[in-house]
Amino acid sequence: MIGTLVNAASIVAGSIAGTLFKIGIPERVKTTVMHAISLSVLIIGFDSALKFKNLLLVIISLSIGGILGELLDIEKKLNQFGSFLERKLARSGDNRVSEGFVTASLIYCVGAMAIVGALKDGLQGDHSILFAKSMLDGISSIIFASTLGIGVMISSISVLVYQGLITICASLLKSLLTTHVVADMSAIGGILIIGISLNMLNLTRIKIGNLLPSIFVPIVYEIILKIF
Repeated sequence: MIGTLVNAASIVAGSIAGTLFKIGIPERVKTTVMHAISLSVLIIGFDSALKFKNLLLVIISLSIGGILGELLDIEKKLNQFGSFLERKLARSGDNRVSEGFVTASLIYCVGAMAIVGALKDGLQGDHSILFAKSMLDGISSIIFASTLGIGVMISSISVLVYQGLITICASLLKSLLTTHVVADMSAIGGILIIGISLNMLNLTRIKIGNLLPSIFVPIVYEIILKIF
């Protein structure tokens, strides 16, 4: 869980800086830094994507996962859940803390990078994706905390619990997964990371959330092979 711990710590550090110093970052500086990090994320995605063992399975997994994701409309449901939380917490009265907590939690947790990074952390002990995410979250937490306050720092608990559970579950399943399955899952995750970086650069609007089921198709394929 090193990646998740670093991620949570980066949010706390950024939030403290933003809250204490009310740092205002010029838009051009923020844009350039975000572009730099986005390009770094792109390299991380390519590094994972090219380590596949069965390219045909990766393609089929993305296709099946995309169909399932669209039928379930995962991305829409995640957005609806976020809107529901915002409405509920807004009624509690403590608007500023609630707004900061909800806004930051959704941004830091609802996304493929959190899921894929936590999975790679648990399955392979690879923290690279979560380290890159930590940089993104740390920078954004400075900006958010300077306007939304201490609630942004509390969102680090959400990240710790959410990503931590995914990492632990993946680690427990590790003994059941073959090297090929892990490689193909990582390759699919890498492709999704490439999609995330392209979205971050505003080059595409890929619904990454609806492609998340793709990551788990290689596990189902392996189970089917063992049965038959």
